[in-house]
Amino acid sequence: MKRTESHSFKILPKRWIVERTFAWIDTNRRAAKNYERFNDTSVAIIHLSAIRIMLNRF
Repeated sequence: MKRTESHSFKILPKRWIVERTFAWIDTNRRAAKNYERFNDTSVAIIHLSAIRIMLNRF
């Protein structure tokens, strides 16, 4: 059996949606780098980025 027959390229169904969302969140400079000391602060920054994305859609 040839290598091309056993391995074929398959697109994962929802992966592009997740990657697109991460790219949108990373447009916020503070969310792109993890400068925060506490994990709760990082989660809050991600929530604020998501809220900003949603508000820009209206």
